[in-house]
Amino acid sequence: MGGYIALAGLWGAPLSGASMNSARTFGPDLVGGDFSDFWVYVAGPFTGVFIAVGIAYLLRGSGGGADGSDAAQGSIKTLMKDAEKK
Repeated sequence: MGGYIALAGLWGAPLSGASMNSARTFGPDLVGGDFSDFWVYVAGPFTGVFIAVGIAYLLRGSGGGADGSDAAQGSIKTLMKDAEKK
C-alpha cells in the first residue's frame, strides 16, 4: 500500500500537481484563493461511493428485511435460522 501511494505521488504530482491528501491541497488553495481544481477532491470520494454501492447492489442484490438487519448487526441469528430449516 505504501509503495502504491509513493508511486502515485511520484507519477501524478509532476504531471498535474496532484496530492494524495486533500487537506494538504486545501491549505495553499485557501491562502491563494484559488479553488479551481479543488472540486476533484470533493467529487472523487462521492463518485467512488456511488460506484461501490452500485457494484455491491449488482453482486448482492438489494438486501434489507429482518435477516439483512440481523446480518448487518453481526447477529448469528440468521445462520441459526437457516440451520433450523434444514
